[in-house]
Amino acid sequence: MTTRRTTLAILGATILASLQPLPLFAEEDAAAKAVEAAKAFAGTTINVAEEAGLMAMLGINVTGPEWERLTGIKVKVSELPYEELFTKQLLEHKAGSGAYDVLTIGHSWVADLVLAGALEPLDPLIEKYGVKEEFDDIVPAFREGTMYQGATYALAVDGDVHVLYYRKDIFEDPAMQEAFKAKYGYDLAPPTDYGKFNEVCQFITDQTGGKVYGAGLINTGYQHFFFGERFRLYGGKYFDEASMKAQINSEAGVRAVQEMVDALKCQPPGAATWGFGESLSALNSGEIAMTITWPPVARWAQGINADEQALSWVPESTVVDKIGYALTPGGHPSLVPGIQLALSSDSKNKDAAYLYMQWLTSKTESLKNVMRPIGLRDPFRYSHFDSPEFQALWPTAPNYLSVLREGDEKGYADFAVLETYKYTDTLARAVIAAIGGKDPKAALDEAAAQWDAITKQVGVDRQREAYKAWASRPSAYRM
Repeated sequence: MTTRRTTLAILGATILASLQPLPLFAEEDAAAKAVEAAKAFAGTTINVAEEAGLMAMLGINVTGPEWERLTGIKVKVSELPYEELFTKQLLEHKAGSGAYDVLTIGHSWVADLVLAGALEPLDPLIEKYGVKEEFDDIVPAFREGTMYQGATYALAVDGDVHVLYYRKDIFEDPAMQEAFKAKYGYDLAPPTDYGKFNEVCQFITDQTGGKVYGAGLINTGYQHFFFGERFRLYGGKYFDEASMKAQINSEAGVRAVQEMVDALKCQPPGAATWGFGESLSALNSGEIAMTITWPPVARWAQGINADEQALSWVPESTVVDKIGYALTPGGHPSLVPGIQLALSSDSKNKDAAYLYMQWLTSKTESLKNVMRPIGLRDPFRYSHFDSPEFQALWPTAPNYLSVLREGDEKGYADFAVLETYKYTDTLARAVIAAIGGKDPKAALDEAAAQWDAITKQVGVDRQREAYKAWASRPSAYRM
């Protein structure tokens, strides 16, 4: 299935001189502490598993070489497609190969990897190197995602959140506003619920005669991300906690999928098979007025870093200065997949590897990385949103950062239980089948039956415990 990260994983290019590392900030911060402590391990090589493409390029071309220059520790990056990260890293642990010191993981994998014994608890190292206070700067939902049963097993490195992008010139056009108000009785504006989203989408498509379609969404790939947001908005719960029977085929689930199907009517022909790349291309070319996707699109639509060789695959933008940013309809966007770094329990260089992680995720270094054109790092700290440097990157960057901050604070955490990937793959395939023409209720009924079989295989009591732990997070079921 095509995903945002799979699309980006095809990249491979040389980083220009503008990507050279910036100088360290104040001596007392977590980055400086990591550098000083790591010098004791000079001559060590640490192996880091990274998602192939732009994410890995950051470590290969920028942060790895800089870490070696500062500390004498060499960083070797192994590139893995996003779809293989979980299974490959887990298999290497089960084989006892010690292939990786640092792991790249998603929020939804933590419980599985902890119970498999693959992750090293980080609290002793956090205490040892004196950086606990830096966690106060991280948005709570991303901090929650690094923990399991009260212990820290990962460090946040990326603030994934879905954003509604819209054409300001179309939404602010007086004639469009007048016609919309006459038809629907309310003002044309970024839609605040998915019913209005479909109305606005259809109106723009009709009003322009299809010259600009109302929206162009990502309709293939990991559709559980997009389903999960709508499902929870409508009061859906993934399981009945008492019986642990799947509830994805409830009224809330069917409504969510039906709205996704209905939205195809106002999207361009062929949009039912669109992935991340097609949606981005349509936005940048001016073919669509709205889409919902990940944070890097804001910079690419604005033409930021357009001269970077690593981004030569990004379609040229014809909508510079025309794109606005808003919370997704309903006000609780998906925080997915939430990339973080973890320390392998098999590492023979635990302190050296942990200190590289501490340095990368510190306030000072993470700010540099979320502003870089490579790495696919998105803001996850309050200091990122407040940064004058970031706010000055383009004229509407302050609005963009404000939306990201609110989305991060109000967003839905990625669904996470035991063997999550089996559940989410099943669900995504069901939603895609419905988008492709299958009856939504029938598709979800089949998926729910498969979920029940997975739960039985995992163990109802074990899964209930894991589900209760996840559901107790404030970011799991916001209302």
